[in-house]
Amino acid sequence: MSDAAQPTAAEVRAAAEAVKAALDRHLAAVERRSGEDDPAVYEAFNELAAAAEEYDELLYDRYDEVTPFEIPGGDDSLPPYTGPEEPNALSVLIRRDYAVVEPQRLLAQAGRIADLDAGPDADEGAADGAGSRVHAALGVLFGEFEPDEIASRHKEFGLDEGDATLWVTAADEQAEPGEWLEAPFEDADPQRVVCRFDVSSVFDDELDDDELAGERPPRPRPATDGPLEDAGR
Repeated sequence: MSDAAQPTAAEVRAAAEAVKAALDRHLAAVERRSGEDDPAVYEAFNELAAAAEEYDELLYDRYDEVTPFEIPGGDDSLPPYTGPEEPNALSVLIRRDYAVVEPQRLLAQAGRIADLDAGPDADEGAADGAGSRVHAALGVLFGEFEPDEIASRHKEFGLDEGDATLWVTAADEQAEPGEWLEAPFEDADPQRVVCRFDVSSVFDDELDDDELAGERPPRPRPATDGPLEDAGR
């Protein structure tokens, strides 16, 4: 950053004063809180986070120094946890994206699985569907292997990993058998997420860009207000 674009010392001092004022407002809101989900506390929390982030950025731009704060993200954060304090049940929601980058490798793997399943006495060409169409090959592959095994061996199957996320959500009681099978993800409530883990190449790209530019590495994606944990890799 050029000298002309740097914040002034007075701007940094003003940002520090704003953090102090936001701290006072947050403490006052906590002291007056009317319940566990008091919106005034949540608002003061967000104001404090914004003030601390502004100070952190100005301090770094002006003096090349950082703070020990972990600033909660805005768009990346889930809303505050509002689920039961002692959950009696939980759901684990997983999404993993893949690209089919080597169709022939996928088809060959699926064909071998289908041949083994068919056995030595099967009619010739019985497994042709699995070895000739990507749609059928994917059905064979995901029918044969557990999702975690596919994730660890995806290159063998001609797949390339995309983004992935895992949510652990709290519930008051376990669902009845078959209750949600028709729409398994319809009732996923972000406010009941106990912990969340994200995997994306964007985290690596951000780190590489900062290292090349000689800048500080990005902070890990922090937890929001409440018991939620959020990790990015």
